[in-house]
Amino acid sequence: MSDQGKRQRKPAIGYTRTSSAANIGDDKDSVVRQRKAIQAHANRAGYKIVAWFDDPAVAGSDMIDVRPGFMAALERIASNGVRTIIVETANRFARDLIVQETGWKRLQADGITLIAADSPDQFVDDTPTAVLIRQILGAVAQFDKAMTVAKLRGARERKRRKTGGKVEGRKSWAERSKEDAKVAEMVEAATRLQGQGLSLRDIAAELDKLGHRNERGATFSPSSVKSMLA
Repeated sequence: MSDQGKRQRKPAIGYTRTSSAANIGDDKDSVVRQRKAIQAHANRAGYKIVAWFDDPAVAGSDMIDVRPGFMAALERIASNGVRTIIVETANRFARDLIVQETGWKRLQADGITLIAADSPDQFVDDTPTAVLIRQILGAVAQFDKAMTVAKLRGARERKRRKTGGKVEGRKSWAERSKEDAKVAEMVEAATRLQGQGLSLRDIAAELDKLGHRNERGATFSPSSVKSMLA
């Protein structure tokens, strides 16, 4: 592409989301795969990715206003005039149909275009047919996720009945608190902050100030704080 063509590329923000902590890390390919797909579409469609924002270990059912990465992207948009966000697939934006539709409507109201790299027109067209197709695809994705969760739960239950013991997985915060004094201190602090009426997001921010961060050294997501307080 000529220098003139490069200058004419439209600015866009790339957004990735990984729902499971097990898919996070230098040896995992989830974020890498998502970024490659986003960048490939940007190259084809004449966009330049000016910033990347990630939401690791954030569920697809979490509303966009409790996602640190996505809210940071919106703050960046408000300051630099970029009006396009590109995701790998609609599911990466939100797997829950209601979250997907309400989130998209909010972006649309703010004049922000959301593009799914694998189906560029999915969030662009607002005709009745396009809305129906988007909702059907969202419902199918939500159903597929629910079926996967149910299958995994069923497999764990079968193994538990067969072995007669606990099927090991990620330990709960309560279990980890019994084994790690620092974790116990963190959970106690989160509980105290909840008692003060703070939101999950504010609790995460306060924990960060106290030096309590996740395995990657980043601020806990609201969903992580919620599980911590469960």
